[in-house]
Amino acid sequence: MNRHHPRARLTSATATAAALALTGCALDSDPIEVNVKPAYVGAVTTTRYDGTSDDLLTAGLGRTGLALATAPAVSATPTATEIRRLAIYSSYRAIVDTSASGGYGVFYGPNVDANGVAGSGEGRIAGLEAIAYSDDGSGARNVTLMVQVPATFNPAAPCIVTATSSGSRGVYGAISTGEWGLKRGCAVAYTDKGTGSAPHDLAGDTVALIDGTRAAAATAGSSAHFRAALPAADLAALNAATPNRFAFKHAHSQRNPEKDWGTFTLQAVEFALWVLNQEYGARLPDGARERAMTPANTLVIASSVSNGGGAALAAAELDRGGLIDGVAVAEPAVELPANPGVTIRRGGTAVTTVGKTLFDFTSYANLYQSCASQSAQVAGTPGGAFVVAAFAANRCASLKAKGLLVAETLAEQADEALQKLRDYGWEAESNPLHASHAAFEVAPAVTVTFANALARASVKDHLCGYSYGATTAAGVPTALAAGLSTMAATGNGVPPSAGVQLINNQSPGAALRDLFSFSPSTLKQDFNLDGALCLRNLLTGSDATAKALQTGLDETRRSANLGGRPAIIVHGRSDALLPVNHTSRPYTALNKVVEGAASKLSYVEVTNAQHFDGFIGLQAVLPGYDSRYVPLHLYLNRALDAMWAHLKNGTALPPSQVVRTLPRGGTPGAAPALTSGNVPPIAGQPAAADAITFSGSTMNVPD
Repeated sequence: MNRHHPRARLTSATATAAALALTGCALDSDPIEVNVKPAYVGAVTTTRYDGTSDDLLTAGLGRTGLALATAPAVSATPTATEIRRLAIYSSYRAIVDTSASGGYGVFYGPNVDANGVAGSGEGRIAGLEAIAYSDDGSGARNVTLMVQVPATFNPAAPCIVTATSSGSRGVYGAISTGEWGLKRGCAVAYTDKGTGSAPHDLAGDTVALIDGTRAAAATAGSSAHFRAALPAADLAALNAATPNRFAFKHAHSQRNPEKDWGTFTLQAVEFALWVLNQEYGARLPDGARERAMTPANTLVIASSVSNGGGAALAAAELDRGGLIDGVAVAEPAVELPANPGVTIRRGGTAVTTVGKTLFDFTSYANLYQSCASQSAQVAGTPGGAFVVAAFAANRCASLKAKGLLVAETLAEQADEALQKLRDYGWEAESNPLHASHAAFEVAPAVTVTFANALARASVKDHLCGYSYGATTAAGVPTALAAGLSTMAATGNGVPPSAGVQLINNQSPGAALRDLFSFSPSTLKQDFNLDGALCLRNLLTGSDATAKALQTGLDETRRSANLGGRPAIIVHGRSDALLPVNHTSRPYTALNKVVEGAASKLSYVEVTNAQHFDGFIGLQAVLPGYDSRYVPLHLYLNRALDAMWAHLKNGTALPPSQVVRTLPRGGTPGAAPALTSGNVPPIAGQPAAADAITFSGSTMNVPD
């Protein structure tokens, strides 16, 4: 196992002397290291699961229960156990296609072992789970850290895999990544990285606790997972002016959590080491535990997907204590320097726009995606029927009226909007995804959340006129009828989600759900173009809010310097949420520049793969995802396998390459079952036509 630092020594002189006296060891013996809980870790709750009635991976549901379309039932006042079960169910299905025809239970899933062999069992995993807050002493940060230790963990060959939450989800948000580690007998270090799906209900003044149950904000105090920083008078005024609203942690913590995602991931590893030593370290005479497992003798792979994948890369960049040995991530969200100075060429042609930040390209998509969904070029693509065509036509016309499109007819305007997305870095392979993303309000949801977070906006600011709340069928804000008690489990932390909608407070006449609202300047139902323009203008504006956002954005930029650590990134070429030209491609190219010959980063681009594997299994709702796309999750597992073989056995990592998959085809909504022919392996030596190469600051990606 490759190690790049000496063993750390945090010895307690008293405990060491006592241990030496007890054992009769010579005074020149290697000193005993005492296991000390990190200062930022609060009270720790530990639970053991038998692997039968309940377990680490499936919460007792097994692979069969995870695949059921019906969620596990909860009581009227859900218990922590019920919320945990529902959170694991919801988080797993949000990331993974659990349909049998899509590969679940055959290529991946709880019953598929560490060697990729499918069995007939349910895949439950016994072990312990420890959970605590990371806090800075204020009681306001309260980032959740969690460690799962399978019963198969071997302290003689310790290993840890990180699984920082995907998107803005809670601490179980990357349970499908943790699955790989649990099957290898590794502890899994989780963190919600300062996000989470349970809101502060401003009207009822209730908050979630660390276990997802709810309490009055005053009662919860510093135990609240998140409580908006509002004096009583401000809260009363906000409720009077805009009743029935919610504050979400990612958007409204006023801490810009993304800047610290790498730090929180490293803290999760440190917490895992402490938990492991509390469990397996020898007991010393004073009752303390020996710190036998250290960064020097514990194999650690940083992993996860999407925002969690970006957090893993950020952690590796920040790691100065030798915690991380390797990185294997999928579709990472990474913020590049303002001028990364790299060139991406595909098929010999330079890509004109690369390396934009997430807020930049999502705010751009927020402008044009709904109009582009009306292009004849994307007719018949999944989700197109859910886009309100009249509102989309209005968006096209409003863009034209404001000089952002020049074409005259609706058909031409939609084609122009689609081309603008292409010119701004989306690949042509993303075209079939724009309609479903527009229908599900993906870009508005992400843009509003990140605008608030980056600008450190308060919920009372109603940045660009947006707020969060439930609405009637007609879009009028109202009290949430049901679901608040389980939102820690069912929400994604980025509304619209779990019954909470985006609301346009500035819709003329009265606040309305953003989707149905009118723009003040156009008086049209055009998906709130005014709000979208306000968000977009924060990138270049000079007022205090825009400057705050720009400062926050600069705090999140990464260096691409992984310190020579081996790493693998896998990304779907078709990704329309995190386009490869703004994320994995330029990050890899920059890594080759900043690390030079020391770089050990491989980039694997998978054709016919996109961001939301969970959509593939929604055959009845989104027919066509199944016939067009293969699961990227399978390639994350393969990347982790490759990293494991490299760190354990010295096996060479696969070179950068394009993996050419074969869509399942057939009838949309009833595609034939996935076979090995659809998902070829990552090649140890790719053919020349598939090899991704580098020359100076240029990455060359084959067509």
